Amino acid sequence: MRRAVGGVMAAAMLASTGLWSPASAEEKVITAVMHSGLRVLDPVLTTAHIVRDHAYMIYDVLIAQDDKFAPQPQMASWTVSDDKLVYTFTLRDGLKFHDGAPVTAADAESSMKRWGKKDSGGQLIFDRTESLTATDDKTLVWTLKEPFPPFLDTLSKQSALPPFIMPKRIADTSVDSAITEYIGSGPFKFVDSEYQPGVSVTYEKFDGYVPRDEPASWMAGGKVVKVDKVKWVSMPDAQTAVNAIMSGEIDYIEQLPIDLLPILQSSDEVTTEVRDPLGFQTMGRMNFKYPPFDNKKVRQAAMMAMSQADVLGTLVGNPDYFKICGAIFGCGTPLADPTGSETLVNGGDVEGAKKLLAESGYDGTPVVLMQPTDVVTLTAQPVVAAQALREAGFNVDMQPMDWQTLVTRRASMAKPSEGGWNLFFTNWGVPEISSPLVSAMLNGRGDEAWFGWPKDDELEALREEFIAAATPFEQLEVAKKIQAHTLDNVIYIPLGQYLTAQARSNKLVDMIPSPVPVFWGIDKTE
Repeated sequence: MRRAVGGVMAAAMLASTGLWSPASAEEKVITAVMHSGLRVLDPVLTTAHIVRDHAYMIYDVLIAQDDKFAPQPQMASWTVSDDKLVYTFTLRDGLKFHDGAPVTAADAESSMKRWGKKDSGGQLIFDRTESLTATDDKTLVWTLKEPFPPFLDTLSKQSALPPFIMPKRIADTSVDSAITEYIGSGPFKFVDSEYQPGVSVTYEKFDGYVPRDEPASWMAGGKVVKVDKVKWVSMPDAQTAVNAIMSGEIDYIEQLPIDLLPILQSSDEVTTEVRDPLGFQTMGRMNFKYPPFDNKKVRQAAMMAMSQADVLGTLVGNPDYFKICGAIFGCGTPLADPTGSETLVNGGDVEGAKKLLAESGYDGTPVVLMQPTDVVTLTAQPVVAAQALREAGFNVDMQPMDWQTLVTRRASMAKPSEGGWNLFFTNWGVPEISSPLVSAMLNGRGDEAWFGWPKDDELEALREEFIAAATPFEQLEVAKKIQAHTLDNVIYIPLGQYLTAQARSNKLVDMIPSPVPVFWGIDKTE
């Protein structure tokens, strides 16, 4: 009965999105339930994964990392001068935007400059940039004031804020304003007429896209599209999505709750799998601009109250899919170190948190805790944290909202009492936090930093020290200092690692295993 009702609900939701049309029977269409609805369309304004995933559908990048984390040519090849100061990028033939205009180096120049104002690694590069100039339609010359060894790694990174290439007229939009045209040169086109914010979004194959010849590997290689359309639909209720994939109404679920895995594992029509073996780190982020978390001791008390085991046990449940881990750079990575995470990984210390909170002078200021209600990997953390904080003596105002509302609100610097916030929880893929150069959470530039806006000159000095480190051993020693500083100052609260499972219809074949869900290479059979 539950499955039948769920199937009816799924059919009704799909009908409301306009997915079932006469043309659908003639086209090869993948219908996917992603981890969140899509409302924000500008990939520079937010690091939300759903916006990044959207951007990979319609935009492309100059260079990209393969599954060995090695930078590879994508839109452009490059050469480097002997003194490591001049990088010359040459656009490959056949690049054009979805409106038919050719991609030029001037488009790339403007796109890079807009990206560099927001991205943590981009800011470090532009600190050292002498000039960035399109010398002709196909050539972009980037000249540095001093060598920056991670230059190519930073430009080719697969997440946080990848430097997507847009037409110059769009990329010239102020970094404080959202773009209003969604035209890229990637393998899919955004279908504006079918976009329902937070409900559904449609992408169609861009026939003018010329893939590279190399096999696809993560974000690099040939992005060969084998279907006519990809449609993302929102189904906040996971059971409804499970029923829909079992009945054939949808083809893919990006993030499946672990407790529902057994239902699909018994099906001959559906495959469940861990797409990304590196997994995610979940974490809490405080607002440094306003009380009470502008006080270091208050932040320390909040972290002391929290337990990774409680969070992960509620979020995931099955210990086969999570790992207690106090390393801000992720366990199993070259820079992993547990310094400062003792209470987090050992069940928390509520009594110690009470004492520290009393010493801090906390006056009962409400903690505005934003609680997403529609993303399965983000619903548990606020509830568990709110209980721990209350037990420690905090006054918690937990405010429920959908994830895309949270993504918009977290960018607000307004006072918490005037529409701002004090605390929220988020997740990053382990590659996104595995280095102080790529982790957006470790930007200490105040108002130029990631949401929460810590002003931390010592953290910035440590990042510079990491850049200057000449050997992996020296980098590790600096990383240990960054670990200790981050948890002592509670730049954020690492709450452990977990794996997610995806579900796909067996009609979908050749899906690329990568940290980012991509829809090139994949085919749909009958």
